[in-house]
Amino acid sequence: EGPVIQEASTRALSTGVKINDIFDMVRRLRTGDDAVTIPLVFMTYLNPIYVFGREKFFTLCEEVGISGVIVPDMPFEEKGELASIANTHGVEVVSLIAPTSENRIEMIAKEAEGFIYCVSSLGVTGMRSEIKTDIKSIVETVRKYTDIPVAVGFGISTPAQAEAMARVSDGAIVGSAIVKIVAEHGENADQALFDYVQSMKQAVQKAGA
Repeated sequence: EGPVIQEASTRALSTGVKINDIFDMVRRLRTGDDAVTIPLVFMTYLNPIYVFGREKFFTLCEEVGISGVIVPDMPFEEKGELASIANTHGVEVVSLIAPTSENRIEMIAKEAEGFIYCVSSLGVTGMRSEIKTDIKSIVETVRKYTDIPVAVGFGISTPAQAEAMARVSDGAIVGSAIVKIVAEHGENADQALFDYVQSMKQAVQKAGA
C-alpha cells in the first residue's frame, strides 16, 4: 500500500478498530429511513479473513448485505479457496487484472464474477498525476472473453482521470483520494466527501459509464 492507506490502517489499529466494528458500521448503513441500498464491496487482505475465519467472515457478509470482496494479495490460482465459501453466502470474489497479466487475462476473465478490477498502474496504491498504461487495450482484451463490467482503479484521483477511464471501461475505482479527505477532515469530512464523490460521479456519467 501507499502512504495514504498505510496511515489509515495505522489510525484504525491505534484506535482499536476490529473486523466486527466494520460489520457493525455496515449494519448501521443498511438500516433506518436513509438506509444505503446500493451494493457494497469490501476491499481487504487474505490474512484478516483467514484469522477471523472464512466461514464466519462470509456469513456476516451475507447478514449485513455485502455483495463482494476484493482481495488484492490473493493470486487468481487460489481464488477457489475463498470463492467456494463466499459464493454459498451470495458474496462474489472480484478478480483483478493488471498490466502484467497478459497471457493470463483469458483465464481470469472467463472465471470472473461481479466485476473485474482492472489495475491501471504498477506499484503501490496512491494518487498519480497521470496514467500511462494502455487501459483501452487491456479492457478490449478482457471483453473478448466476458461481458461482465470492467472498472479501472489504482491512481485515479481527479474528475478528468475518472472520465478518461470511464470512456474506455465501465467505471472508475477511487480509494486513496477519498481516504486522504477523511484524514484531512476527520469527523467533519461529510461535506468534503460529498462534494468530491459528486464531482467524480458526474465525470463518470459524462463519459457515459
